[in-house]
Amino acid sequence: MAYSDDMRLLVEIAQMYYEEGAKQVDVAKKFNISRSLVSKYLTKARDLGLVEIIIHDEQLHPYNQLENRLKNTLNLSEVIIISSVGETLLKKKLGHATEKYLTRILTENSIVGISAGTTVKEVATSVTGKINMPNVTFAPMVGGLGTDHTDFQANVICDIFSKQFGAKKVELHVPVVVDSIDAKKVFMEQRYIKENFELVKKADIALVGIGGKPVYSTMTKYYFDEVDEEIINDNSDVIGDICYNFIDSEGELSHTEWNKRALTIDLEDLKKIPNVIAITGGSDKVEAVIAASKSGLINTLVTDANTAKQILKVND
Repeated sequence: MAYSDDMRLLVEIAQMYYEEGAKQVDVAKKFNISRSLVSKYLTKARDLGLVEIIIHDEQLHPYNQLENRLKNTLNLSEVIIISSVGETLLKKKLGHATEKYLTRILTENSIVGISAGTTVKEVATSVTGKINMPNVTFAPMVGGLGTDHTDFQANVICDIFSKQFGAKKVELHVPVVVDSIDAKKVFMEQRYIKENFELVKKADIALVGIGGKPVYSTMTKYYFDEVDEEIINDNSDVIGDICYNFIDSEGELSHTEWNKRALTIDLEDLKKIPNVIAITGGSDKVEAVIAASKSGLINTLVTDANTAKQILKVND
């Protein structure tokens, strides 16, 4: 068959199949060729550029391009973007989106490290339906916040997850911060506390929120009025917090008194967890998200469109 005849046949087969909606078996009958040859011709038509398949996903998935841009900019494994809404509803929507992602990636023996915070709690409360994963373990990565505001402590969130997933949980009954560096050393040497943090090191997934500068963060809002001024004022290089660790603009541990006393996962251990999922939204979190991604603290980001655009704008 001459080249021109071959190309004409390719075009006719492609038109009949793609434009007229004919089945391959009908195309084969018309041109007196086998069905397998029709399939080869259709593949060749695509390879030569005679046929271009475009997936129009703007309505079903309007943030696909934005997600890819953000993923490449921050060097992340996964980015999930939702539409922007008011602060209260935003946390619920972020929680719901993260819950769907978490349910999809959980494996039979997953160990999930859990941070504290209102946004992470929304992930747990978004779980619906009966899920039975008895070999999954949810473990806290941070201490508690005392007797007040217990509803978003890591222990409480682990309890909700364990009930919703029919899974196991671990509890860590320690404060988030202690009175001195020596006191922290004593706490961290206790067997059950060491066992908890050793378990967390084995996690394959971690759920974390990202706080903004101290003036904005949940941690300072609910806790700093109970600690001394040395910790409150010692935060000049702080850009945000993750797992109650204050970080600087490079995403490294800030040299604050708070960090020296906090009972929480070490940032180097957090970096070793294969999939650290950060759930956060709002303009006050932009710099902290960039910093956390810069140092490799997070692998997956769940955020809203406005926050995503602001991150890209800052990085341009």
